[in-house]
Amino acid sequence: MLLKINHETRYIYDAPVQYGLQQVRLRPKERPGQEVKSWNIEIDGGKVELSFVDQHCNHVDLISIDRGRTEIAIKCTGEVDNSDGSGIMGSHSGFAPLWYFKQATDLTKPGAETRKLVKALGDDFENDIAKLHALSAAVVEKVAYRTGQTDAETDAETALRVGEGVCQDHSHIFCAAARMLGFPARYVSGYLMMSDRVDQDATHAWAEAYIEGLGWVGFDVSNGYSPDERYVRIATGLDYREASPISGLRFGSGSEDMIVTLQVQQ
Repeated sequence: MLLKINHETRYIYDAPVQYGLQQVRLRPKERPGQEVKSWNIEIDGGKVELSFVDQHCNHVDLISIDRGRTEIAIKCTGEVDNSDGSGIMGSHSGFAPLWYFKQATDLTKPGAETRKLVKALGDDFENDIAKLHALSAAVVEKVAYRTGQTDAETDAETALRVGEGVCQDHSHIFCAAARMLGFPARYVSGYLMMSDRVDQDATHAWAEAYIEGLGWVGFDVSNGYSPDERYVRIATGLDYREASPISGLRFGSGSEDMIVTLQVQQ
């Protein structure tokens, strides 16, 4: 499936920025089943200072904001050709070893709520795939999909207590619980072509767990199935902070607004 993507993120500041840097992870990963036909990033209000590949093999562009600007826009356009691998990403690669993906982070640190979720899951499963699909279903049953109840800094335990959240929260909870069960797990950020709309207001997130004999397998907890040819993987990490499409810092007072426009279509 050939997917065409148009994605713009615009930051508007209520005071001129004196100094700012952003780490941009918005270049899709080349892998078996995902071929990047073309990809272009344009910056309005800043420039790329350097580019590097991080420990997860994410391509990162370090962008500086032009001094005195009150807006910066990051525009991505391109085409990605995908095939359906039933959610199976395959063998592990990259600079980080598998044991690295068993560690907790501030956003995926398990607590009482995660332990209750894992305990309620039980042990009566035919195989690891069945167990992890059951975990995915248990997460979305416990935490209903609803926007506005959590934010980028909400951790897995808090989302479980609130009982509502979005794909980021579902992915964090899945990673925390899967690691408790002994599986390496990681967070994935990317794009999803939706069947009911072209225009979207955010990128998507899901999770992957490593299963012996299969390798990395994806689980889109929010939608209840494994990623197929409609999904474009951009970045991976232990949690949102390591795989965030854009993260950064700036000096100066004042607030900012962010406007996202995104189209993913065949």
